[in-house]
Amino acid sequence: MRSLKIVRNPSASAFWELTFFNPPRYLKLLELIPTPDTDPLVLERMQDFGELHLGKGVVVAKDTPNFIANRIGMYVTMLGLRALTTQGYTIEEIDTLSGPLVGRPKSATFRTADLVGLDTLMYVTENLYAAIPEDERRNVFQVPELLRKLVSTGTLGAKTGQGFYKKQKSEILSLNPVTLAYESPKTMNLPGLEPIGKMSVLGDRLRALYHDTGRAGTFFRDSILDILNYSANRIPDIADSTTDIDLAMRWGFGWDLGPFEIWDALGFERVLGDMKAAGMVVPNWVEELGKATGGEHQVFVAPCPLKRSPLSPNIDLVAIAANPALTLWQNSEAALLDIGDGVGLYEFRSKGNTLSLNVVKGLGEVLDLLETNTLKGLVIGNGSAHFSGGANLAEMGMMAQSGSLDGIANLIVTFQTLLQRIYYFPKPIVAAVRGRALGGGCELVMACPNVVAAAETYIGLVEVAVGLIPGAGGIMRMTARVAERSASESPSHVQPFLKAAFETIATAKVSSSAYEGQALGFLPFTTQILMNGERLLAVAKSTVLHLADSGYVPPPEMNAIQVLGRPARALLDLGAYTFEQGGYASEHDRYLANRLAYVMTGGDLTAPAFVHENYLLALERENFIPLLGLPKTQERVAHMLKTKKPLRN
Repeated sequence: MRSLKIVRNPSASAFWELTFFNPPRYLKLLELIPTPDTDPLVLERMQDFGELHLGKGVVVAKDTPNFIANRIGMYVTMLGLRALTTQGYTIEEIDTLSGPLVGRPKSATFRTADLVGLDTLMYVTENLYAAIPEDERRNVFQVPELLRKLVSTGTLGAKTGQGFYKKQKSEILSLNPVTLAYESPKTMNLPGLEPIGKMSVLGDRLRALYHDTGRAGTFFRDSILDILNYSANRIPDIADSTTDIDLAMRWGFGWDLGPFEIWDALGFERVLGDMKAAGMVVPNWVEELGKATGGEHQVFVAPCPLKRSPLSPNIDLVAIAANPALTLWQNSEAALLDIGDGVGLYEFRSKGNTLSLNVVKGLGEVLDLLETNTLKGLVIGNGSAHFSGGANLAEMGMMAQSGSLDGIANLIVTFQTLLQRIYYFPKPIVAAVRGRALGGGCELVMACPNVVAAAETYIGLVEVAVGLIPGAGGIMRMTARVAERSASESPSHVQPFLKAAFETIATAKVSSSAYEGQALGFLPFTTQILMNGERLLAVAKSTVLHLADSGYVPPPEMNAIQVLGRPARALLDLGAYTFEQGGYASEHDRYLANRLAYVMTGGDLTAPAFVHENYLLALERENFIPLLGLPKTQERVAHMLKTKKPLRN
């Protein structure tokens, strides 16, 4: 975490501090700390700037030591250290019980400490201990002797190659807190944890852990009661509301639920009773809340929407989906929602937002509705962190293994036709993209004439990773954009752009941002890119309205896409051969690259030519479908489904 203090002319009544959380690209939290001299208009302007231009989640904090997130976060970290040194839990056990299992990052307690730096952790804790003499739990912030020993010996974490963990060749060793030696991980003594870990809903896992009578349950119950009690006692010391603390921990430390959301998930009365039974000091506001509810379950954490631009307020899809009147159409894996002002939203609801048979069929049915009803246009997107993982490999793999290549051929024709229909649809259709948009998901985005994308968009045509090439228009559109980017129609000008696009697809390159997505050719240069992804659907909706009110006209037909023929294909094939000979590609990779080059250069054309989009779409189909019948492709598909990782066979 970095802190920046800015001081302005005292006569302007503007004095404030702001803190960013590291790494700032991925941790959303921006804490703004006004003083009594801060002009409210300055604070408001900084909130707007932070949210709209930096893409941050803004929390207004008080000028107290470590503000909100680091005050609570450091407390949680020190509890983990105490469990290691005094309660007999191992590093692996504590990280297992304080990571994704309970809705926190994979780095959990000790990997996070190693990343931060053990010296930094010690200095921050020492400073905090000295600054909070009135804190009833100040003793937790006393630096453990183990941490002092590690720092004194230069064992500082990731920056010195060893901390609580040490990587030795291919093995990750962990520290023995008694001998200070690094040892191979031991079997964890956490009976009963496996079935809890298989629960898909976080709230269910938390409740199961809380009620567990074994070592896992004891650790979680004791630590979470301590954390919740400490957080409750910090109001109104460091924050005025439970929501400020919850958002700070979610955005600053990557928690899925903040402390008070966890309290609510576990049950208000149950947690309150257990705190009292443990002899914990319960603040008056919690006692009053318990009396006000008459002992009934109390949801006291309400969503706290950030202050937004009045032109694009956030869209609450959960609330919309909960209103049956706003669901215009649905099947088991998708829905058309009315998001207001005559705009519809086609929402994926399949696992991983994959383009399953139901999703593809449903989108066609929604376009039929859109043609005849009064909706002005359509947004394609969803409220999850990722747009789409691409085609449903399980469905396609089963069809291939059963020998149903005709069924796959029909599916490819259907998907190509659907994407062409989207591109030329008479009403505006806007793709709202963030997170991963891969394979068929990327092709769907490329087929939308208008795109709004979060800056954190990771988009790419990754079909070669599963032994295929794009088959639903991705190659055609990339080839068309190649010619558009070159200085002239001269093959010598087009060839470098063609080579770059070919390598992008052949190596399954995925953009690291929406801006790189534009550079790679996956996103048009007209894409609206938002730093704050939470505003994505709202801006996409306003874009639909603007296009509709401006008299939207679909793009012209692509009837003259330049391809370079066999001479260019020879150069691309040579590049694939060189990669194989250099050990960077397998024989099957090279074969796939050859098929890709064949399509991108126009098939058997002997010289540069201009072709209709349908010509390239036909080449895609003809080369995509036979690939699914190849044993090595089927091996790649099976491996991806099993491990979620590509196989380079």
